[in-house]
Amino acid sequence: MKNNRTFLEKLLDGAEVKWKPLGKVTDIKTGQSVSKNIIAQNPGIYPVINSGREPLGFINVWNTENDPIGITTRGAGVGSITWQEGKYFRGNLNYSVTIKSEYELNVRFLYHVLLHFQKEIHNLCSFTGIPALNASELKKLEIPIPPLPIQTKIVKILDALTALTSELTSELTLRQKQYEYYREKLLNIDGMNKVIELGDVGPVRMCKRILKNQTASSGDIPFYKIGTFGKKPDAYISNELFQEYKQKYSYPKKGDILISASGTIGRTVIFDGENSYFQDSNIVWIDNDETLVLNKYLYHFYKIAKWGIAEGGTIQRLYNDNLKKVKISIPQLKEQQRIVSILDKFETLTNSITEGLPLAIEQSQKRYEYYRELLLDFS
Repeated sequence: MKNNRTFLEKLLDGAEVKWKPLGKVTDIKTGQSVSKNIIAQNPGIYPVINSGREPLGFINVWNTENDPIGITTRGAGVGSITWQEGKYFRGNLNYSVTIKSEYELNVRFLYHVLLHFQKEIHNLCSFTGIPALNASELKKLEIPIPPLPIQTKIVKILDALTALTSELTSELTLRQKQYEYYREKLLNIDGMNKVIELGDVGPVRMCKRILKNQTASSGDIPFYKIGTFGKKPDAYISNELFQEYKQKYSYPKKGDILISASGTIGRTVIFDGENSYFQDSNIVWIDNDETLVLNKYLYHFYKIAKWGIAEGGTIQRLYNDNLKKVKISIPQLKEQQRIVSILDKFETLTNSITEGLPLAIEQSQKRYEYYRELLLDFS
């Protein structure tokens, strides 16, 4: 006869699961007031956990030890669950969630449970004005409490999955540092290579601005700004307008390196050549025939370039004259190709969402979330 019991049912094996309000099994308190100014005046080794998952900074005093679970109380990340081991400073925008009895509740099990109930916690938050989470509402949240041995087994499984994600994340950080190291080493100006200005590579081109009344929420040709390239279009324009634009104004060719000249100055995108793409007037590029320097070499160089950004205006901007004067060190084309090959491999490993470490981390996180749902769905 086929056994139809779920994995969780087999794990429980008939054991009772109690449901209790969070306020009955934990003490929930607010941390101490802190600010970036206070941290700057008192630098130290203790992380400051406040309104975000990452430390606000590091200070020379601590107010919390071996009490790792916190929940953000206000701001954009309200309701987020934090975990910080050892000694640290808990700020006033972070609730401590401290178990009352270790004979009833495993602290690491509680952490996974709170992550499982992230949506329910978010629903308890108020979003009128500054987003906020009231402790009195949080205390009412009912959580499942199976016997301690079952909690321990669940923690062992879920921690093994989170450990894998942590290992991959650490590896990614290391690879990013290696990429940055080799990029600096291979592309920095030195006495061995020819040094020119970008204006010697080719003329600077700039996209023509499209007026708001020329765009629509749907249409033939997607309209992107550099921050949204490869993502959801900002708007659309008609094919007729697009063809008219291409005849009148400069338009990049496939492989040209587009540069953001305003806002996210220096952000680069490799143009894919598709007509289903459009650029805003703040996008510039070097019209390069690749006889002197490869476009992909420019792409990597732009990441370390010292841009001559114009100061004094409301919005900082990279003007064409400033761009032309940026100095670049260029070896022979064959050596450029070798450098590009090395840096491309590092970039794929560190940045690619279809392969490399980012994909592995994403898959590992999804695997953890899948098993967390499987193991903590006591309803």
